[in-house]
Amino acid sequence: MVIKKLSDVPFADLEGYDNVKKQIVIGPDDGSKEIVMRYFSIEPGGTSPHHAHDFPHLVKIEAGKGAVTDPKGNEHQVQTGDYVYIDNNEVHQFTNTGPGPFDFICVVPQRGEG
Repeated sequence: MVIKKLSDVPFADLEGYDNVKKQIVIGPDDGSKEIVMRYFSIEPGGTSPHHAHDFPHLVKIEAGKGAVTDPKGNEHQVQTGDYVYIDNNEVHQFTNTGPGPFDFICVVPQRGEG
């Protein structure tokens, strides 16, 4: 069993992300061989790239307001308490649209963080 506080988890290096912080909360270093739990915090005006991966994402919005852009470029507003599923190879982007941090948990298969 592993128990952590988010405040004790170091930040990961990110390239291609504007005003985005990422923490690997639970992953291979903790013995998780199949899934990885990540925590993202996007500052006001920040965004992730419009991109896709060959693995699914399970997302829970923890704080703030934002938008998730779909493959056609449509923005879907999300806020604290919302859940998002992004399928394999689905183009997506997260953008902070609020005045404070936009935070979310993102769970992916282990290959998604390798």
